[in-house]
Formats: sequence, C-alpha cells, structure tokens
Amino acid sequence: MVSEVKTVSGRGIPLVGNDIDTDRIIPARYLKAVTFDGLGEGAFIDDRTALKGEHPFDQPQYQGANILIVNRNFGCGSSREHAPQAIAKWGIQALIGESFAEIFFGNCVAMGIPCVTADAAKVKQLQELVTADPQATVTVNLEALQVQIANYTTPVFIGEGTRSAFISGTWDACGQLVANADQVRATAAKLPYVSWGNLAAS
Repeated sequence: MVSEVKTVSGRGIPLVGNDIDTDRIIPARYLKAVTFDGLGEGAFIDDRTALKGEHPFDQPQYQGANILIVNRNFGCGSSREHAPQAIAKWGIQALIGESFAEIFFGNCVAMGIPCVTADAAKVKQLQELVTADPQATVTVNLEALQVQIANYTTPVFIGEGTRSAFISGTWDACGQLVANADQVRATAAKLPYVSWGNLAAS
C-alpha cells in the first residue's frame, strides 16, 4: 500500500528547547489561511525573525533536511492543525523528541508523520551528531524501532498501535475509504436510511 510508512531517511535538523508550543511553530495570525498551502514559509517565523538568520530553519546547512529532532513537550499549547501542517510544508517527514503534546502527536499521525521518542540523553546525542555533521544520513526505522545517524544507533519508542498503523498504512483514513470504495458502496446499499444513488448523483 502506498500509505505505508516503515522508514524515513534523510538529513536531520536540531531544534533545542523544551515546551515549544504551537503558537511558536505557527503564529495565530496564520490561522486565517483557507488552505495549508504556503504555511511552510511561516514555520517558526517569529523565532526566526528574532534570531535574525540563526534559527536552524534559516541556517544553510539544514536546508532540505526532513527529520526534526526536538526536546520535551514539543507541540504543546493550542490544538491547531496548522502547526504540524506548517512543519510538513517546510519539508519535515518525521520527528524525534523526548515527548510530544498529545493533540500535536495525533495531528501528525493523521498526516502520516511519525513522532518517535527517546530519553533526554539520547535525544541530546542525536542533536549533537546532526550539529557536528549536518550532511549525515538520519534514518528513522519504525519496524526496528531505532534511529541511526552514521555509525550511531539508538532505540526509540512509539506506541504499538500507532506503529502498526504506519507500517500497514492504515493511518491514512481517507486512503482506506478510497481503497475500499466498493465495500463502502455495498454497505451503504444495505442501509435502509441511505439512498446511495441519490448521494452518488448529488
């Protein structure tokens, strides 16, 4: 199935700091957007402006990186879906951290972005490795439950239900509906309160 997510490989980008909330990820003024297109440009925009080019998202060595390495309680604050959308539109395909806010985590899963966790010492080691060599290949392996950067490998954690959903592709609810459209139609046809013909014509 196309939706299967078993491994994510690429380059890492370290973002050091605890309790980075969704308003820092994408400020509230961006919530008026009708679509998520272009949100990547606004990711961490206030922090980036304050740091005048020194934020990791602005540093040249991290351009094109697709695995974000964060610390504790990342994505806390409001439940805005725009936060993981902004990160995804910037190019992030997986996150490694000490912990993630529950709603942020759920929004990432719904988008097919795995968020794996490790203890503080291991996360710090991963951040330091990427800082020392931004070109190093980073691989998040959901089947083996480990992250590898160059010669360093460390175990990581993600709940078994979520892990299974990524590996099997069942995280993609819309994809599941499309793939099983015939079964949906057959079930709808048996329901006395659904007129599938009228729905299909509308």
